[in-house]
Amino acid sequence: MIHDTIESMEEKIAAARSVRDEDRRELLKLLKTLEKEIDAFEKTHPEQAESISHFARTSLHEATRAQQDEQLLDLSLKGLRSSISGFEGTHERLVGTVNSIALVLSNMGL
Repeated sequence: MIHDTIESMEEKIAAARSVRDEDRRELLKLLKTLEKEIDAFEKTHPEQAESISHFARTSLHEATRAQQDEQLLDLSLKGLRSSISGFEGTHERLVGTVNSIALVLSNMGL
């Protein structure tokens, strides 16, 4: 399920005309890293892993909409960042990857 979500995000990024090439490359790279990091995380924290992937998908959707809603993007990014809360000490790479995704998406919404 999580892999399907990440795959659909990759497809959306590849097809999104509103995404600059530089952002597209960075997001695709980060999604590959997220997929690797979330594999191990999912084994011990399946519900949290699903939340991370869903908030990432929602944030991506909001950042790539033709008519962006700044409030919805902000809310989805807050959810994404909250989904990794409490794992900073045990899953630093996952947290760093999610924070990097949130930063790129946030900057796209400017």
